[in-house]
Amino acid sequence: MLDRDQEKYIDSMFEMFRTSGWKMLIEDLTKNATNINSVEATKDNDDLMFRKGQLNIIAFLSSLETQVENMVDEKDL
Repeated sequence: MLDRDQEKYIDSMFEMFRTSGWKMLIEDLTKNATNINSVEATKDNDDLMFRKGQLNIIAFLSSLETQVENMVDEKDL
């Protein structure tokens, strides 16, 4: 069962996911991921590690809605 803080968090997240701003952000990040993931554009090892970090953040944000949905499903069991 979800406690009050978890319910508030989940409600706020779902409210955010329904906004056009969230949808635009995810779309922009997805488009940028292709350029960031370019080996040819990578200058050196530091740039490679920076790009890897960028891709990790994009992956996290892109999967956030699914993560919250899974949290709800797990709590409902």
